[in-house]
Formats: sequence, structure tokens, C-alpha cells
Amino acid sequence: MAESDWDTVTVLRKKGPTAAQSKSKQAITIAQRRGEDVETTKKWSAGQNKQHLVTKNTAKLDRETEELHHERVPLEVGKVIQLGRQEKGMTQKDLATKINEKPQVIADYECGRAIPNNQVMGKIERVIGLKLRGKDIGQPLEAKSKKK
Repeated sequence: MAESDWDTVTVLRKKGPTAAQSKSKQAITIAQRRGEDVETTKKWSAGQNKQHLVTKNTAKLDRETEELHHERVPLEVGKVIQLGRQEKGMTQKDLATKINEKPQVIADYECGRAIPNNQVMGKIERVIGLKLRGKDIGQPLEAKSKKK
């Protein structure tokens, strides 16, 4: 007892509540009884499986009747490509190789399934020598002279 110091006091306390305990209904009521500050906020749609909410915009989109489609290559252009290719004695694969495209691209253009691409159309025009764009589709391609 010679070394006991009467000036220091040791206080033993319980640990505070864990996060799960402090969120329980019981912990909230105990804290309220003690007069402690308790902040409660309701989470929006908490505990519910509402991932896809129907909003006004969704309903508006559902009422929308306009169907949007990409413009396709006209069948007339497909026939011109096919005739021009056959006049030169080329297969779809040969034409595709010459313009650095896949044979499926040529098949899509000839069937009218392709979405028109000006670069591809220009390459095909140069190889088969026929116009595929503009008013005079199927006419021979004119070599334009460059003016300096």
C-alpha cells in the first residue's frame, strides 16, 4: 500500500454500442430516454427492390409512337454494284479485296441491308467505274481533272 496514489482515479467503462447496435430500434429509444441527440433519416426506398422506377419520362417514352430506322442502301444501288462488278468479271470477294473491306460488306450493299457509308461507296464507285450517289446513279464515273 506504500505506492498507492490517491490523486489518480481509474474509471472502468463499457464500450460504446457497435454500429449495428446503435441502429437498432432499442438503442434509439434508450438514447432518447437519456436525452442524447438522436438523428434519424429515412433512406429513400430503403429495403425495397426498386431499381427501375417508372418516372414521367419513361411513360412519355412509352407513349412515343415514332419508330426510328437507319436509312439503308436502295436496291437500285445494289443492282448497279452487282452489274458493274459482273461486267468487270469480279466476284464479291474480289471487289471486297480491292476496296479493303470484307466480302460481307459487298453482299450487304448489293442486298440493300447496309447503312450507306460515303467512304465505302466512293471506293466501290472507283473500282466499278459507275456512279452510286447523286441523281445519275448507274452512269459512268467521270474522271475529274484537277485545276491548279
